[in-house]
Amino acid sequence: MSLPHAILTALLEKPSSGLELTRRFDRSIGYFWSSTHQQIYRELGKLEQAGHIRALPSPQPTRGQKKEYEVLPAGRAELADWVGRSEDPRPVRDPLLLRLRAAAAVGGGDVEAELVRHLELHRAQLADYREIERRDFPPERRISRQDRLRHVVLRGGIELESFWTGWLTDTLAELTGPGAAGPGDADGASGHEAPDGPAGASGRTRPDAASDGA
Repeated sequence: MSLPHAILTALLEKPSSGLELTRRFDRSIGYFWSSTHQQIYRELGKLEQAGHIRALPSPQPTRGQKKEYEVLPAGRAELADWVGRSEDPRPVRDPLLLRLRAAAAVGGGDVEAELVRHLELHRAQLADYREIERRDFPPERRISRQDRLRHVVLRGGIELESFWTGWLTDTLAELTGPGAAGPGDADGASGHEAPDGPAGASGRTRPDAASDGA
């Protein structure tokens, strides 16, 4: 996925000004495709130049008034073409996993404190997602196909955060439980070669990320 497609999606859902769009990224779209405000404004200019979006005409233009953008047919066609493309899953590139592997090599410091911090952040995100689901997708509500698609994206976010909270909880138990070695006990220090697999040089860990599309 790319930022232009995220912006086209957001503007098709609701024409917005640049400021409104950045706020929507902050509270919903950014859950699964984050971007800075500067990047969003820069991409809006590129999409407008490419003829994919336009600024809506204002009946009474005033100085400093925010431009509101809508998607043009060329932008809708580009987004539809992108939706129909085939794309392989991407492997996870999470710095935390690499830092744990590095700690195994150099006998790193207090990784447990960082794991606890990440666990708290993932628990908070999971609580946010579940509140969005409770608010926007109650069991008794009959929802359209469009809402079902948004819901499964949200469910993806819930499942991903559930994975991280479970994995972090288990990892902390592994590192701090009975028989756990001290921080100086590292493969690199002891001369053992690291195994292949998700934690190894040739392994991949691939929980897919998705979230709220509201």
